Amino acid sequence: MNGGDDAVVAPEEPLQPLEWKFSQVFGERAAGEEVQEVDIISAIEFDKSGDHLATGDRGGRVVLFERTDSKDHGSRKDLESTDYSNSRHPEFRYKTEFQSHEPEFDYLKSLEIEEKINKIKWCQTANGAVFLLSTNDKTIKFWKVQEKKVKKVSDMNIDPSKANGNGSIASSSNSCILKPHLANGGSSDKTYSYQSNDFSFPPGGLPSLRLPSVASHETSLLARCRRVYAHAHDYHINSISNNSDGETFISADDLRINLWNLEISNQSFNIVDVKPANMEDLTEVITSAEFHPTHCNTLAYSSSKGSIRLVDLRQSALCDSHAKLFEEQEAPGSRSFFTEIIASISDIKFAREGRYILSRDYMSLKLWDINMDSGPVSTFRVHEYLRPKLCDLYENDSIFDKFECCLSGDGSRVSTGSYSNLFRVFGCAPGSTEATTLEASKNPMRRQVPTPSRPSRSIGNSITRVVRRGAENTGVDANGNSFDFTTKLLHLAWHPSENSIACAAANSLYMYYA
Repeated sequence: MNGGDDAVVAPEEPLQPLEWKFSQVFGERAAGEEVQEVDIISAIEFDKSGDHLATGDRGGRVVLFERTDSKDHGSRKDLESTDYSNSRHPEFRYKTEFQSHEPEFDYLKSLEIEEKINKIKWCQTANGAVFLLSTNDKTIKFWKVQEKKVKKVSDMNIDPSKANGNGSIASSSNSCILKPHLANGGSSDKTYSYQSNDFSFPPGGLPSLRLPSVASHETSLLARCRRVYAHAHDYHINSISNNSDGETFISADDLRINLWNLEISNQSFNIVDVKPANMEDLTEVITSAEFHPTHCNTLAYSSSKGSIRLVDLRQSALCDSHAKLFEEQEAPGSRSFFTEIIASISDIKFAREGRYILSRDYMSLKLWDINMDSGPVSTFRVHEYLRPKLCDLYENDSIFDKFECCLSGDGSRVSTGSYSNLFRVFGCAPGSTEATTLEASKNPMRRQVPTPSRPSRSIGNSITRVVRRGAENTGVDANGNSFDFTTKLLHLAWHPSENSIACAAANSLYMYYA
């Protein structure tokens, strides 16, 4: 099976687990350095080409990075035609950053609106400019980032030393210019009028005009806010998603999903509303929403009860009734106080071809086939060792952490984050047993323990810890170190066409390739 095959096609032999390597880190902090709250990354997104990457942070800033190694070797088509190996070290460089959102205060509700970027989505590029949507809890903004040539006034275009009669004549010609002029270019003093016959040229002619010239020097990137989509959500925005038609997008909060046109910022259409007449009857909220990658009339949204609803915009203007419902029936006798909390879906993503939906709840990743609503086709246990600790996690609110998920471009692998700055990569192709644990550090790979029944010993003073692949059943790693629930890897993104992952550990952006 090659990388472009669909995941449903049975391969001749299972895919081999990928060997992940460290690529780059941006914003690496020194040992013991304290992380500022405003610098913590809160959103990551690749564009469709994979040549640009955007991050948002809690300080309301958006930082853009661009791919450099692909530029050095021509286009992707050229590389393929010359049989160029695409296993090079992927490299990104800092491009620019801008302040997307500022802290605000809602005086009507006495509510402070923080500047934290919740989501970023890339839009279609045009004329060399890139466009993207960014949102905080209440306001969505449409940004255009474009290279502008910096024009500066340079030296005079004539060397003053070579000008003829540069003394009194130049001053007399300047005096002509400074005389008061009337409308239409007339002059109040006939002596200095060009139409006057009294004007005489000095010997040797007038000196050369010494006009400044404007020259374009280096280019700079300018970010400009084109539109602001505000005052449409009573609750915090948790998702934005572009439509494949390139003209519309959705924004979702706890109870409503709105449909916008990119060109119209003062009007949106409410397409999903789950708010009951009496708020005491509220049993579930919307947690995430995303458009289908190719069908502009289809979108999916998840709920806090662990269900995913597929909506067809052609059915009705208000899509309260879903076209399909995806949920997993709980096993009899397995219900507990935490069942509903850990069933809440924090993120959903469509696979590129649109047939599969990946969802992340607190304990697991689930892969759903939109043609089969009886249950997920695959379930991946992310951190099963936490199940005995749910009471502690509830006490310190960690049980409400919202982890994101992502799929590889070919749909053969999925990934999500965990605690201790760990993230997992699972193979979802038929027959695959890949379940890799990596750490957001310069030493990402965790080797499989040869004998799982026996605790592994650390070699020397190596800081690289070892974790068993697949199901985990302990609360400590192989070196006996307890997991750190304060360091969590919530945000990550998979490159759309390569095995490359970008993930955020506090204020640091780590990138890996395989």
